[in-house]
Amino acid sequence: MPGFELFGDAERKEVNDVLESGVLMRYGFDGARNGHWKAKELEQELQNTLGVKYAQLTSSGTTALNVALAVLGVGAGDEVIMPTFTFVASFESILAAGATPILVDIDDTLTLDPKAVEAAITTKTKVVMPVHMCGSMADLDALKAICNKHNLILLEDACQAIGGSYKGQKLGTIGDAGCFSFDYVKTITCGEGGAMITNDPNLAINADHYTDHGHDHVGNDRGAETHPFLGYNFRISELNAAVGLAQARRLDDFVAIQRKNKKVLKEALATIPEVSFRRIPDEAGDSAGFLSFFMPTKELTDKVVAAFKTHGVDAYWNYYENDWHYVRKWNHLKDQVSLFPLSDEIVNGMQDLHTTDFSQSDDIISRNISCLIKLSWTEEQVNERATQMVAAIKSVL
Repeated sequence: MPGFELFGDAERKEVNDVLESGVLMRYGFDGARNGHWKAKELEQELQNTLGVKYAQLTSSGTTALNVALAVLGVGAGDEVIMPTFTFVASFESILAAGATPILVDIDDTLTLDPKAVEAAITTKTKVVMPVHMCGSMADLDALKAICNKHNLILLEDACQAIGGSYKGQKLGTIGDAGCFSFDYVKTITCGEGGAMITNDPNLAINADHYTDHGHDHVGNDRGAETHPFLGYNFRISELNAAVGLAQARRLDDFVAIQRKNKKVLKEALATIPEVSFRRIPDEAGDSAGFLSFFMPTKELTDKVVAAFKTHGVDAYWNYYENDWHYVRKWNHLKDQVSLFPLSDEIVNGMQDLHTTDFSQSDDIISRNISCLIKLSWTEEQVNERATQMVAAIKSVL
């Protein structure tokens, strides 16, 4: 990842189809579009590729989460369990729904710790939302068992893990609904875009309406359509969908490249006894967008990060110091800083994130380094990077 590394003639062809018709909107203008329906084609491509019955495109991965929570009936008074390590969109979407985010520890999968999830369940819990961070999956068997036991919804945030699978089933298709991001730095990109997927026809029809101001999309006259319920404008454009359509057709190739490149790096680092790797519940299903590993201590991890810089290793993250992806620096969430008043349910229902004990997550994230796996590397460049990474780590041991 990301897919933009391999933009080419296929993407240009799909975009030019849209530009030649002049119809950039995904709905209406039937006569002018010369048969081009890129959003519909991309939704069908996703359904075929992921083995799911329904796909609803949205304007972003964040709005895909917005749509999923809405059609799942999540709102004021409900609690949604989410991990401490994720992108800020996770809690943003929950708050936008009027629900309360409940943050719990991760484990060595870098995703939700099932034990922490079980301990956080209350009478207000409605959804468990694992986030398949850095290309690899949560412990879905354990999380599904918890949801079944407590009659909870399982919503998969697979925004960083398209192309991955768990025991033969594509990530995002295992829960009640799943969400993907197609922003500029994802494995396949629309520039900006996202999708909610499901096998539930009721969720699908509501998602179709909700993303487009509640339009029921019945008939051929957009102006005559009715609005069964409130909705919002979370539509994708035909231009964005056109880029994504070309990329989606190449997904298997992209994932194969990621896996090949990651294997080289992982085998090189595995020769260092002090290096351990994140636990992946299904190694065969890893989308391989990142190589995530641990050093024994935070102090040694900090030294490796500094050594990477001097050895010319780029595109890696120690998320403990990151503003966007780890709870430690989410001060706007901790202080509930909002441009509009938050509901009493949220204000009174949230944890005090200044004092909540996330020491398990702190230990894991402070010792973690996650390295992006690029699609554009040549074989020579991958081998050179492996040599640089090994040299950098050994220099501080």
